[in-house]
Amino acid sequence: MSEDNFAGNIIVNLASLPDFLRTPILKKRMLEFFSMNNSEKEEIIINALEAGHTIPFPNFAKLFKTWLEVLSTVTEKERYDMFSNYFKQIIKDPQKIILFNLDGIFEIFLSLKLDQQGILIKSIKNTYDSLDEESRRRMILLTPGNSKKLFGF
Repeated sequence: MSEDNFAGNIIVNLASLPDFLRTPILKKRMLEFFSMNNSEKEEIIINALEAGHTIPFPNFAKLFKTWLEVLSTVTEKERYDMFSNYFKQIIKDPQKIILFNLDGIFEIFLSLKLDQQGILIKSIKNTYDSLDEESRRRMILLTPGNSKKLFGF
């Protein structure tokens, strides 16, 4: 990871923090994300996708679960903003998501409380449905089978 990947460095550091520190810091950073302009958001997402797969999976799992839990507490508009920015970058450069343990990520998602899962499923589905046909096709190709069924792809 380059020295200029500040977002990636933050992600790596957050992953190693205990829950009581990680959750409020992640929530604060997420709320900052929503106030950024599009190019800043794009840079954050690119850096996150570059850094995520380099984190040892047990640490990544804690961080990702916390991210999902916090994401389930923000507004639908904010979740759409987050997911649409991730989808855009994944569609643009699919290789970045292929490097992740997608089955492990899906298991982390399934470890959430059912109400959190429901909130996130609805937002993911809404974001997916807003994509053009070619982008939906690409997302389907990148989505593991079990996830496709859960998210209605």
